[in-house]
Amino acid sequence: MTILTFDKVELTANNTRIFGPVSTTLDTKGITVVMGANGAGKSLFLALAHGLTQPSRGVVLWDGIPAIETRSSRGFVFQTTPVLRRSVYGNLALPLAARGIRGAEAKSRISAALIAARLDADPAKPAAALSGGERKRLDLARAIVASPRVILLDEPSANLDPATMAAFEASLLQIAERGTKIIVSTHDIPQARRLGTEFLFFSGGQLCETSNGQDFFERTQSDEAIRYLKGEL
Repeated sequence: MTILTFDKVELTANNTRIFGPVSTTLDTKGITVVMGANGAGKSLFLALAHGLTQPSRGVVLWDGIPAIETRSSRGFVFQTTPVLRRSVYGNLALPLAARGIRGAEAKSRISAALIAARLDADPAKPAAALSGGERKRLDLARAIVASPRVILLDEPSANLDPATMAAFEASLLQIAERGTKIIVSTHDIPQARRLGTEFLFFSGGQLCETSNGQDFFERTQSDEAIRYLKGEL
């Protein structure tokens, strides 16, 4: 099992602490949902977890190894990711080529990623011609094509229509069932209920609550989380 550890992690900007200190360990399978209002620290948590941002203090470790040294073992889906000026197939082939995977193996992995992401567009189609929902599914396919152990997603379903969102969520649930750990941020409470097996709640850059299962909604402890669930934050 892949274990994520935040040990007294802080992030400062202009001599002001904007995140932390946070100490927590994620060692469960399934889908961890990161929640909180805008500016709560969700995106910073994911960036630190993936090694995209380095902490000012403390350490972020995956199985005891610094996050920045293990990025190739994870996939990341940003809120907005520009597509490459290539075909759908070319967008997925590039991360594989960077790992030395080409030919028949690359073709097999790309086909599997397209199926898992529920993207049925012609692989030869220019990625720039995809709809918004198709681009988001391409983002997911690109994140999973190299068979990562963990996928992190930063509010991936923002601005999706209900049907596209439902298909996207179904893909995430299926990927998690196959053993890939998923950590996803969202401020969509119904979506969090549908997806989450574990919850982290942030407010003001602080981790206010960690909860397993639906206990987060039924036995919330922190005042900030209670106000958030009531729509007051």
